[in-house]
Amino acid sequence: MGAAEEDAHVAVVGGGLAGITAALALREAGLRTTLYEARPRLGGATCSFRRGGLTVDNGQHVFLRCCTAYQGLLRRLGVHNRVRVQDRFDVAVLTPDGAAGRLRRGRLPGPLHMLPALAGYGLLTPSDRLRAVRAALALHRLDPGDPRLDRLGMGAWLAAHGQRRRPREALWELFVTAALNIGLEDAALGSAAMVCRTALLGRVDDVYLGAAAVPLVELHGASALRRLQRAGGRVRLRAKAEAVLAGPKLVVDGVPVAADAVVVAVPHRAAAGIVPDEACPDRERWSGLGASPIVNVHVVYDTRVTDLPFAAAVGSPVQWVFDRTAAGGLDRGQYLAVSVSAADRWIDVPAAELRAVFVPALERLFPAARRARIADFFVTRERCATFRQAPGSGALRPAAQTQMPGVFLAGAWTDTGWPDTMEGAVRSGLTAARLVRRHLRGPREGVDAR
Repeated sequence: MGAAEEDAHVAVVGGGLAGITAALALREAGLRTTLYEARPRLGGATCSFRRGGLTVDNGQHVFLRCCTAYQGLLRRLGVHNRVRVQDRFDVAVLTPDGAAGRLRRGRLPGPLHMLPALAGYGLLTPSDRLRAVRAALALHRLDPGDPRLDRLGMGAWLAAHGQRRRPREALWELFVTAALNIGLEDAALGSAAMVCRTALLGRVDDVYLGAAAVPLVELHGASALRRLQRAGGRVRLRAKAEAVLAGPKLVVDGVPVAADAVVVAVPHRAAAGIVPDEACPDRERWSGLGASPIVNVHVVYDTRVTDLPFAAAVGSPVQWVFDRTAAGGLDRGQYLAVSVSAADRWIDVPAAELRAVFVPALERLFPAARRARIADFFVTRERCATFRQAPGSGALRPAAQTQMPGVFLAGAWTDTGWPDTMEGAVRSGLTAARLVRRHLRGPREGVDAR
């Protein structure tokens, strides 16, 4: 560590995955670090709460095996053994009429491993499977980082490549909407291409699904608090950062706090209200990122209604459903959580009306549910779960480096090269921490400081 770093103090604003990652990386590098979080807990958008004897996650935060930065964070937090990752990509796809499909990747290297998966996918006709293979190979030739793709929509691209309504709904929608939290027709082609290339054409193990085996509060928030404090970092909860000033300085609950560097790791709308014009003259553009909601429907049955750990659905208001019985601490019966992405249609619908829609929908997917009694039903809503990953959104995402020395941005909404995901959030925190260290060292002769 350079001399300029020895006594430096770094303030990190926001206790989500991006802020946790940045604070931990900085503290592990030996820097005095204070993490400020307005809420009484860490974890940001990944959180849990108690409902009776049940522990409920606010959403179903799934990751892929290729999310190496996120899994690295779990290892640093000492909780990598509290997630479950498939040993082979295998997804049951259900329909209300009882027909079912299965997407199971072969052992061949990519992209050949997709061929047996599609060949056996019973929800598509043989001709649609062939067209899907052709479209997937065309996607393989695209560069997701090409800024021209950011201006195009995935729906129009698929239509131009022979993808009819059924394959779009039964194949492409499964991956794109869940990963990007936006409808297939509205998704930016660049981001959607990245998702589909990973899901259909990447390394054979890239798309193995992983999920928390414990409540998110244990996986992220509580473990991060323990790890940071053990490392000698300072965490201030219920501390609202109000502004970043030149210096830099951070105003927290009306009190200026001196810092040698500041990392602003909060959602884009909150960040726009904290950072000054001198740091981000174009911050008004961030409003164009918008927001896309997610609704989760939670149903507790008095008996088991399915043996599937999770499943996707086609032709149903249910998109994905997860068995959260063990993770929620339920001793008997079964707790299912339905995740509905791009939920603009449902976000303001009363819980009673959602029950009238989703309970029958689950019964059509799982006939055993018709004979079970519902012990509890409730809904959680995330109005701003992600930014809206529509055409043009990529050009609005800012870099981590601002125009004010010592002030940096982090968050899955920044220009990470990834969609708005947990992996993107962690990568942004690592980038911000690296830039902070470079800033504190200052430009050195013979070293490229870009």
